[in-house]
Amino acid sequence: MAKITASMVKELREITGAAMMDCKRALTETNGDLEEAKENLRKKGQAIANKKSSRETKEGGISIYTGENVISMVKIACETDFVAINDKFKNFLSAVGKQVAETGVEGYVAKTTEDGTDAKELFVTTIAGLGENIVFLEGLDWKQAESGVFGGYVHSNGKIGAVIELVAEGIADQDAATNVAKDIAMHIAASHVEAISESDLDPAVIEKEKAFLIDQAKDSGKPMEIIEKMVVGRLKKFKKEICLLDQNFVKDPSQSISDLLKAKGKELGGQFKVNKFHKFSF
Repeated sequence: MAKITASMVKELREITGAAMMDCKRALTETNGDLEEAKENLRKKGQAIANKKSSRETKEGGISIYTGENVISMVKIACETDFVAINDKFKNFLSAVGKQVAETGVEGYVAKTTEDGTDAKELFVTTIAGLGENIVFLEGLDWKQAESGVFGGYVHSNGKIGAVIELVAEGIADQDAATNVAKDIAMHIAASHVEAISESDLDPAVIEKEKAFLIDQAKDSGKPMEIIEKMVVGRLKKFKKEICLLDQNFVKDPSQSISDLLKAKGKELGGQFKVNKFHKFSF
C-alpha cells in the first residue's frame, strides 16, 4: 500500500476541486495512483450529479466576464441561498463566464454534455463538492463592435446583472469610456428598462398598455374624447419610464441617460450612442 502524503492529496484537490477527504479516500482506494484517483472522483461526481439533477433550483447567481473584445454574462441556478453566496459557487460562476466568453454560449452548452471536457468536469465536480443541483439557465456572449465599449454590473447580492455596449466615436480615452458604460450598466441593473428608445419598443407592449389605460380610464365615467386625451398623456409617460435614454440617471436624477451620454461625449471629445444592452435577474 502506497503512502498517501499531504502533497498528493493537495495535488489531486487542485486538479479536481474535490474536498480534501474525498481526495484522500480516492488516493487510498487507488493505491496512490493519481490518474486512477482522478477518474474515481469523476465517476463519483457524475453519479452525485445524476442523483441531484431532478432537484428544484430556486436560488443562484449571475456573473459577467470581460475579455479582449468580448463580454459574457451567465445565469446559473442552485438550490439554496447558502450555496449561492458560497465562494466556491462564486468562483464557479466566474469560471463558467470565462468559458462562455471563449467558446460562445452554444459551444459551452454543447461541451457540458460531452465527457472529458473542461466544462462538464467543472460542473460535475462543483455539484459533487457543494452537494446541490446546479443548472445553467442562460447566457450571452458579445463580440465588440467597431468603436464599441463594454460595461457590466452585477448587484452586490449577485441576483441582478446587466451588460451594455456603447459605441464611442472619436473617443481616445477607453478607460473613461468604459467607466461611462459601467455606470449605465449599473443604472440598467437598478431600473426597469424595456428598450433603448421609443422607436425600439415592441408595438405589442405599447398596444397592451394602451388597452389597459383605456379600461382604467373608463372607470372615471368621463366622455370618450376626454379618455383618449388622458390615455395619450399616460402612454407618453409610460414610454418615457421604460426607455433607457429617457430615464433619469439613478446616480444623478437631475439628468437623463441621453443627457449624460451627450455630456460625457463632449467631455471626452467625441460622442456616445447605445448599441445594445441586456439584463438577467432572479
